[in-house]
Amino acid sequence: MFRFGNIEYLWGLLIIPLLALFFAWSRISRRRALKKFGQQEILAQLMPYSSGNRPVVKFIILMLALAFFIVGIARPQFGSKLKTEKREGVELMIALDVSNSMMAEDIQPNRLERAKRAISRLVDRLKDDKIGLIVFAGDAYTQLPITTDYNSAKLFLNSVNTQIVPKQGTAIGAAIDLARKSFTPNGEANKAIIIITDGENHEDDALASAEAAMEEGAIVHTIGMGLPSGSPIPVLRNGQTDYLKDRDGNVVVTKLNEQMLEQIAATGGGIYVRANNAQVGLNALFDEINKMEKQEMETRTFSEYDDQFQYFFAVGLFLLLLEFVILERKNKYLKRIKLFG
Repeated sequence: MFRFGNIEYLWGLLIIPLLALFFAWSRISRRRALKKFGQQEILAQLMPYSSGNRPVVKFIILMLALAFFIVGIARPQFGSKLKTEKREGVELMIALDVSNSMMAEDIQPNRLERAKRAISRLVDRLKDDKIGLIVFAGDAYTQLPITTDYNSAKLFLNSVNTQIVPKQGTAIGAAIDLARKSFTPNGEANKAIIIITDGENHEDDALASAEAAMEEGAIVHTIGMGLPSGSPIPVLRNGQTDYLKDRDGNVVVTKLNEQMLEQIAATGGGIYVRANNAQVGLNALFDEINKMEKQEMETRTFSEYDDQFQYFFAVGLFLLLLEFVILERKNKYLKRIKLFG
């Protein structure tokens, strides 16, 4: 197959007909000016070494050289070179809590939005690693299967909100179990699960799930979103911001369950990091991920486009040298040779 690497530079070819028009206009103007001095036969005797065709030939050669240079800059390519690429990295499954308590604003702008921004920055730092995204509240759902398509990861992350799960709660165990099943089957890459949650009102045996993940070779890290002092949960009622209340009319305050998240991380062989308004803690986790041994995950052989611009530059340089060698005036020793008519 054939393509241009920088096809936009081909617009530069439009300058050639403009230069041709200018050259033709200058030639016509020159002839008109010479006619004012006398008859053509007399002028020919006064300028025996003048050539009418050499400047035209030189201009044509110069324009051809320019055309070859422009095409060369556009990088003509042929898909003729096979390339084998090995990818080495780890597999990451991020489980993000999307329960209503994640809308608390003790971490600005709120727990969920701050977590999404931190995940996006983590994705920007990945290279050759695989990443997947799970959302959970009362149950867990796969938002993005394990992939190396980081653009898709950020696209799916932007669509995450508290309305995408039908059941409220904090099923951390279900999220870990789903993450365990989401890794590449029979994959040899090292695996890590990152749970991002406030840990409140956990509904299942998260410790047993973390232990099972650890036995399967997946390390479980946790990030606590929220402050131990807690914060009310904002809700919209009739277009106005209010706070979630219990059946007795008291404002519900959601607090970070730090002890539970520390236990999950310890059981899963990972680390626990508590987020605050200064940082979320993914930098510390990224350092832990970098310490993991990178394993070869896949080998791809594909056809890579091979640049051929050097040939066009070579022809352009040859034409430029030829144009330089050809003189506009006849050589007195070679004037009998009618090479240019």
